[in-house]
Amino acid sequence: MKKAMSWILKTSNKNAIVDRNAKIAAKLLAVAEERGTEKTTCPSEIARMLFPEDWRMHMDEVVDVAIKLHHQHQVVITQKGKTIDVGHIKGPIRIKTV
Repeated sequence: MKKAMSWILKTSNKNAIVDRNAKIAAKLLAVAEERGTEKTTCPSEIARMLFPEDWRMHMDEVVDVAIKLHHQHQVVITQKGKTIDVGHIKGPIRIKTV
């Protein structure tokens, strides 16, 4: 019984993460598209829109989703206006549509 409950909890937790990541991706893409190719958004803006009460807790998730979208060529991640190697992020980043 304990194994079954553990599996159910792990599965529901994974589903919640997948749902949250889909929500983050949708918001990132919508904001990037709305702003166009000349303007960027900060990951903290997305986190604040989706998780106003505890947005700081979700910053890593937002950045992780942005990196996945970057790898899928749906957004570009920049620092100081230049596209960066997302494998070596140091410091603040910005996100924009392709």
